Amino acid sequence: MTLKICVAQLNFVVGDMAGNAQKIIDCATVAYQDGARLVLTPELSLCGYAAEDLFLRPSFIQACDDALKTVSAALSGLKGLHVVVGHPSGRDERTRSVSVQRRFNMASVVCEGQVVASYAKRELPNYQVFDERRYFVAGDKPCVFDVAGMKVGLLICEDAWFDAPALDAKAAGAELLAVINASPFHVGKGDEREQAMRGRVQVTGLPLIYAHLVGGQDEVVFEGRSFALNADGALAGRAPSFEVASFAIEATRHKGVHLNAKVVDDGSLEADLWHALVLGVRDYIGKNGFPGVLLGLSGGIDSALVLAIAVDALGADKVRTVMMPSPYTAEISWVDARDMAKRLGVRYDEVSIVPEFEAFLGSLKADFEGTQLDTTEENIQARIRGTLLMALSNKFGAIVLTTGNKSEMATGYCTLYGDMAGGFAVIKDVAKTLVFKLARWRNAHDPYGTGAEPIPERIITRPPSAELRPDQTDQDSLPAYEVLDEIVSRFMENDQSSDDIIAAGFARADVEKVTRLIRINEYKRRQSPVGIRVTHRSFGKDWRYPITNKFRA
Repeated sequence: MTLKICVAQLNFVVGDMAGNAQKIIDCATVAYQDGARLVLTPELSLCGYAAEDLFLRPSFIQACDDALKTVSAALSGLKGLHVVVGHPSGRDERTRSVSVQRRFNMASVVCEGQVVASYAKRELPNYQVFDERRYFVAGDKPCVFDVAGMKVGLLICEDAWFDAPALDAKAAGAELLAVINASPFHVGKGDEREQAMRGRVQVTGLPLIYAHLVGGQDEVVFEGRSFALNADGALAGRAPSFEVASFAIEATRHKGVHLNAKVVDDGSLEADLWHALVLGVRDYIGKNGFPGVLLGLSGGIDSALVLAIAVDALGADKVRTVMMPSPYTAEISWVDARDMAKRLGVRYDEVSIVPEFEAFLGSLKADFEGTQLDTTEENIQARIRGTLLMALSNKFGAIVLTTGNKSEMATGYCTLYGDMAGGFAVIKDVAKTLVFKLARWRNAHDPYGTGAEPIPERIITRPPSAELRPDQTDQDSLPAYEVLDEIVSRFMENDQSSDDIIAAGFARADVEKVTRLIRINEYKRRQSPVGIRVTHRSFGKDWRYPITNKFRA
């Protein structure tokens, strides 16, 4: 026998239960017409993943219950079709005067108008960006259901990273494991997932289908890349990354169950990063209903990269750039900013901040008398620019994209209420050395057809500078970016101690400087816009350090 299966690799919107339900109905209907009798949707597909404290609202859970009934009723006439739908379920139970939450991360199997099986997630992740124990209690029973004579064991995401849930499903009669997921992207995560699932296949001897979510949700991105593994661990199929897809799989029983599907090749590290950033921007802007974006275009590498990402994500007609020269802006910055805006066909305006800067200095002249020029005057310039961008945002509705990178966010090389002012931080989790690599990659590729080599070569090759004082470069204040980024990665992303980093060959002075800057700038990061997470630890939900803190390792 052969069972046709469809993985509904769809892009859902948190809280849009009606819209999400319709996407499931539409995909399942087309899949049924193509011969599928089992459709797998991602984890919490009805409500969207990362709904956070919405899970605590009874009305939210009720809306999910109603949406499940809508899906079941709409597909009731499709004989033999089984659709696995992810959703929250449960209620508050009162014991005397105490309210006890009994909510589950569920998957229900609907067939011909009925829920024929249900499964509650057993392993609730509570690390990195995950916070599921805040909202759910764990299930404790396996779920195996029959589709056209084939026994399917159901798991949800984290369950499949452990042996016990998969082995329990096999003991209950499963011939095939179906894992529905919402696992946020970070560099290298796709390979990690496939390798981890091979571990489950090896332990159980069962083939496995991994049905994954695609789309951006605030700071996280889900890249799709659903896949199937045969019982020997061999890759049977892989769906595209960063795209909505109906991933078709055939399951044939012959001395066990054998899976067969199309295999889409992996992308490079830079390609995956680029697509993740583009998808994160597109969904944040689109799902929140902003008419477009604007950003300060300085002639530097960071704003150039953000501009290229924004145009790939939204199209040139929804992107506006503003060049805001100061007394220290180099002529080449004007030339390169104009060149890049022309290459990408975006609106480009120039608004000098010299009059405002002189006015500020005039107002503060008496107070500043007898003092030397320092970062105060530099920050005034950055804050003038932030004020102008926010004024344009308020007037015309476009959201401001900030252009700071992870190296700057780590060390505080950014101005609160200045270049940090805005609504979405596109490259907040991209280290400076990776900024250069992405710029090179984009100039060598044109994945969205928006223009080859959008970034002028001189923007990539000239020394980075904030241009807030004469002859300034970033390395006047910071170690070389190759050194800085490696220290940040070791200390912030991988929890290495200063002594360990020094022992690895880094200069003590550099390590002490960078780690000190990371510590003392937490108050800035706490006030920064949400941004796209692309590493396994970003400055966001992954990083929860107290601002008031005297601990020193």
